[in-house]
Amino acid sequence: MNYSTFKNLISKSLIFLTVPYLYSCAAQKNIGIKQTESGNISHLKFINEYQLPFNLIFKNTTVGGLSGIDYDAANKLYYLISDDRSHLNPSRFYTANISFSSIGIDSVQITGVHYLQQKDGATYPELSKHATKTTDPEAMRYNAVTKKLYWTSEGDRIITMQDTILIDPTIRMVTTEGRYADTIALPANLRMQLTDHGPRRNGVLEGLTFADNYRSLFVSMEEPMFDDGPQAALTENAAYVRIFKFDLNTKRNVAQYAYQLDKIPFPSTDNGDMNNGIPDILWLGNDKLLITERAFSAGRSGANIKVFIADFKGASNIINVSSLIKTPATQPVKKRLLLNMDDLGIYIDNIEGATFGPVLPNGHQSIVFVADNNFNPEEKAQFLLFEVIPD
Repeated sequence: MNYSTFKNLISKSLIFLTVPYLYSCAAQKNIGIKQTESGNISHLKFINEYQLPFNLIFKNTTVGGLSGIDYDAANKLYYLISDDRSHLNPSRFYTANISFSSIGIDSVQITGVHYLQQKDGATYPELSKHATKTTDPEAMRYNAVTKKLYWTSEGDRIITMQDTILIDPTIRMVTTEGRYADTIALPANLRMQLTDHGPRRNGVLEGLTFADNYRSLFVSMEEPMFDDGPQAALTENAAYVRIFKFDLNTKRNVAQYAYQLDKIPFPSTDNGDMNNGIPDILWLGNDKLLITERAFSAGRSGANIKVFIADFKGASNIINVSSLIKTPATQPVKKRLLLNMDDLGIYIDNIEGATFGPVLPNGHQSIVFVADNNFNPEEKAQFLLFEVIPD
């Protein structure tokens, strides 16, 4: 969630959407992307952009901080999770309808809000009130088989002269009303450490996608772990993030893969923060993922967003490799640039979520990206609609 200097000051939020107009009858039954035999995409064609108003209030909650989006085709709903760490309101997600017209998205209507619940039924407290029980929601996906929502928290790692807070990341399951259902146990290398090992703060579990007809779950780090190498820089380096694969039958981590981040495209104009990482991933089929990379440089307006097709065929399973510094990745995931949103010629903000939406009348898949506005009036809660052009 490393995007702006506001990141450490503010929290965030989630939304659900529905798209009636552009559906065909067949599309209403479609769940997920229309697979091609190769899992390939030629390109993404931009249709339009829609913005939610800043500080939109829905049922006494502030809508913002939208960090994940997923589409439930059977019920024609979008789920959007907010990364508000119970600062403004208890950690939550929203449901919404997205209406399409001939020009693309013409409205986003929030239809419901649900609070994420702990095992005892309580909501999550703010960091200042109960450090060990707070959460940092980032990604959310709807499982059309189990009818449950899977969501991730980045946890936290604060080490100062005044205090030390270590909160491990999590993958949890809830009902569509937010009630706790289950937890997926994470491997040991995802535990927060007092020393510079394991995950970096705000660079943990950001991307989430089901695969293999809901038999598998892929989860991606946003940035490299301390043990795996440096963060992305202005020149290409060995900035490798781990992508984890879980077997959903056993709920065990069965594979880890190394994925190299692109360099940061622009320097900071005021000697401020710069970063690049993965905010979301989507399953394409045939061992391929659609991976979004988001780069930010302080002093510049908006973010640089690139979308890649990542091919896992031939990539090494590094589940038993404790450090990519000591044992460099010899067969990382291969990737191909599909889209650089800078080429669209429009303002692009902090894109954090992506989902395949309904099939369009021409038979092509749609994809919707959502931007997290960090509850900052200078940033935008954008929805970007694209048409998937098959290879």
